[in-house]
Amino acid sequence: MSVSEAPSAPDRLVLLNPGPVNVHEDVRTAIAAPDSCHREPEAAALINRVRQKAARIGGGDDSHTSVLLAGSGTAALEAVFSSVVPAEGRILILDNGHYGERLYRIVSVHDVPHRRLEFGWTNPIDPDEVDRVLAADPSLTHVGLVHHETSTGQINPLREIGEVVARHGRQLAVDAISSLGSERLDIPADHIDWLIGTANKNLEGLPGVSFVVAPRHRLDALENVPARTFYLDLYGHYVSQDRLNAPLFTPALQVLTSFEKALDLALAEGTETRGARYASLADRVRTGLASRGASFLLPPEHRSNSVTDVHLPEGIGYDDLHDGLKAEGYVVYSTQEQLAGVFRVANMGQLTEADIDGFLAAYDRVVAKLAGVAA
Repeated sequence: MSVSEAPSAPDRLVLLNPGPVNVHEDVRTAIAAPDSCHREPEAAALINRVRQKAARIGGGDDSHTSVLLAGSGTAALEAVFSSVVPAEGRILILDNGHYGERLYRIVSVHDVPHRRLEFGWTNPIDPDEVDRVLAADPSLTHVGLVHHETSTGQINPLREIGEVVARHGRQLAVDAISSLGSERLDIPADHIDWLIGTANKNLEGLPGVSFVVAPRHRLDALENVPARTFYLDLYGHYVSQDRLNAPLFTPALQVLTSFEKALDLALAEGTETRGARYASLADRVRTGLASRGASFLLPPEHRSNSVTDVHLPEGIGYDDLHDGLKAEGYVVYSTQEQLAGVFRVANMGQLTEADIDGFLAAYDRVVAKLAGVAA
């Protein structure tokens, strides 16, 4: 069959959205674990294993541990940003996209004292400006940063910002939801005090589990911070999991079983190798689309290795492009309202070069058909 011919019926959806992702068959199979009670020793053993592996994936050492939460990455974000700032503290939110704005909305909802520093969508965060603000405002005790701003596909300068925050003696909370597992990240070297991750993006697990990695002494110190929320009280989850050897509330045990398998695969592959795999696929996407006349939202030096924001072909709307591609077996992703006329192609998960080539061939067919209709 030539690439110009439409396939009969897709045998699977190729997920080119930035999570959930196509997962390894072993990860999918693991979710069929037997029914079990979350208060039994085998459940506690599972939770402890997953906590230990989640702490390792970002370079955490023996001084670090993790806290698991049943929920999407936003659950872990809310647990951290509502829990770690004391009443006398104040957090600086660094915002250059939709997910930076989400951090701002979380602290606002919980009445956490804060300051918002906006850089504008598609603009990288400037460490020098962060340095100036922290130097001028000693009331700022914490800093919140999105490492991979998935709305634009931009990687923010984590290492440089971490050095600035550490030099000023403040705490750094990092949304690593769509960077952990494929982008360069090292918890001690990047001076990360609070790292937030999720199962279903670069770690290639299934949705339903998120987690927080932190030094034990940071978690212990939360005892003196009044809780602002009940279900997402980070200290409560930490004490229950770490000291009582039991979950605070009912966890998603089958999803945790599947996540452990995903973590095993991620640790075996290694972040550098997985990052190289993703970067190669991203280059294939970008080279292929560029050769078709597409233009991109960000310059190459600001792009992540897993998300590409692409301007829509002239005269073609996102919904039509999405629906045409989905009928061919490929799911792309929209952008937020601030980026009308742009769509996203992600290459996270268990994808192959053949998947990317198939997408590009489907893109040709769909764009040709839509252009003919428009004409």
